[in-house]
Amino acid sequence: MARTLLIMFHNNKRILLAFLIILIYVAPYFILGQNAHVRIHDNLDSNVAWYRILGHSSTLFAPIGTTIPQIINGLPRGDLYSQFYGIVLLNVYLPPMVAYGLNELITRVFAFIGMYLLLKDHFFKKDASSIILVGTALTFALIPFWPSGMLSQLGMPLALWAFLNIRARKSTWRDYLILTLLPFYSTFVLGFFFFLSVMGVLWLVDVIRKKAWNWRFFFSIAYMTIIYLAIEYRLVFSLLLPHEPTSRTEFVESTLSLQHTLLLFLKNLVIGHNQDQDLHTPIILPLVLLVIVMIWRKGLWKNEKTLVWLSALYAILSLWYAFWFYKGWEPLKGAFTLLTTFNFSRYHYLHPMIIYIVFALALHFIWKKGKIGRRIVKILIVLQLFVLFGFNDQIRYHNEPTFKQFYAIQQFQDIKSYINKPVSSYRIASIGIHPAIAQYNGFYTLDTYNNFYPLSYKHKFREIIAKELDKNKMLKNYYDNWGSRCYIFVDELGKNYMFTKDSNKQIDNLELNIKPFKKMGGEYIFSALPIEHPEKTGLKLEKIFRSDESAWTIYLYKVRSATKA
Repeated sequence: MARTLLIMFHNNKRILLAFLIILIYVAPYFILGQNAHVRIHDNLDSNVAWYRILGHSSTLFAPIGTTIPQIINGLPRGDLYSQFYGIVLLNVYLPPMVAYGLNELITRVFAFIGMYLLLKDHFFKKDASSIILVGTALTFALIPFWPSGMLSQLGMPLALWAFLNIRARKSTWRDYLILTLLPFYSTFVLGFFFFLSVMGVLWLVDVIRKKAWNWRFFFSIAYMTIIYLAIEYRLVFSLLLPHEPTSRTEFVESTLSLQHTLLLFLKNLVIGHNQDQDLHTPIILPLVLLVIVMIWRKGLWKNEKTLVWLSALYAILSLWYAFWFYKGWEPLKGAFTLLTTFNFSRYHYLHPMIIYIVFALALHFIWKKGKIGRRIVKILIVLQLFVLFGFNDQIRYHNEPTFKQFYAIQQFQDIKSYINKPVSSYRIASIGIHPAIAQYNGFYTLDTYNNFYPLSYKHKFREIIAKELDKNKMLKNYYDNWGSRCYIFVDELGKNYMFTKDSNKQIDNLELNIKPFKKMGGEYIFSALPIEHPEKTGLKLEKIFRSDESAWTIYLYKVRSATKA
């Protein structure tokens, strides 16, 4: 009894230490506030601005068919997040960096809890040291997840724990509570669709192998799916009701040769993807490869089959991801629109959960080697923590603008005051900076970055930049065959959307079709760079805006009144 109490004390002490480390990891968001560095790609350049738009408009709970006039003269409301997602509500009702920090804290705490419970109850039970359980759960909780995904990836271990309890007919009310609440803090399309489809395959395998229909397991999968579909009711109705084609209709993804496909497979296997970074390359990957070699040489396949099979699954998902972009798919994608509009390659979103389970199993294999093995395990966990802390936003993005510098609220308020008209009465576009900055500050923009929007608008906007696209094959392909960034692309700038005030570059030969720009309501262009001879493209420099608190110098150009629409 005394030994059991001692073990519980040590376990609790380690868990409390893990929570303290998580708190330290996210503390800068609360301490530095808007002076904190945060991810820009697929974050500040898009999602964070969307939340502010939803919070400052009357469209948060708007009915199906509503449009948001601030973006592209009417972005369909269904193209932004559901109002039922936790991250949306945090950003609507709390200051931006408080919401950001809380999202980080909530996600990482539940990532830890989920991985700890999953390993303890379904992979080790009473056979593993708490150092491995707590250490693996902590490292998993600190991976640099995509913020707007919430628990889409880091919540998978908690969901799997609940599903495996139900599958084993050992479920309690807690499991169903998890399946009920997780959909409100994760996304279906960008995470749990892939997880739930794998659960469905697992149920079917059980039916085939065990000749038993585990209806409780089946209906729990269906139950969680239904909740997701209810939350995403706008998306469901858009699939059921007739609607005009979206920008995703023209996606051309499958362009890679076999050689480049295999290279992409190796890249994803070794490095991962920017939206599911698990940072397994320097520590975990060499450890797993070493353990697999040891298993092979000693013929321990049966004893370590879980480790081997999960490692194989990780590789298979990387292979599937790469082959989704193989050019051989294109005829089939051309025949079935769903294969173009929905990215089925994203089963790699399961990678973080899988590789950290494998990490725990590999650590356990080494742990069993005696005193030296246990010492190696502790060192490996600490080394992985160092790797993860090295990717903390304050270190990783320290050379990029802070939240405050990026959105430059005071600077854009000065621009708004200078124009001195209701922002809804004119439209603007940006050059050399993300349009999300203007959107965040309340301006009505003709340019945007959205996952999908009406295809007809993409074609109209293309008229503005047609001459610049004709100069640059790469930009032309980028816009025509993807187009989620509906930007004022400039040949001289390429795919660079962030020219800070330290830049010495200027635009020497800008050629825009300003007539369609004006026809769409465009009156101003916010450029991060000076434009030589702007009159050649129908523009006039109004004023230059500088600010110590901003990352940008903004050159305000106005469409010349002599330009005829």
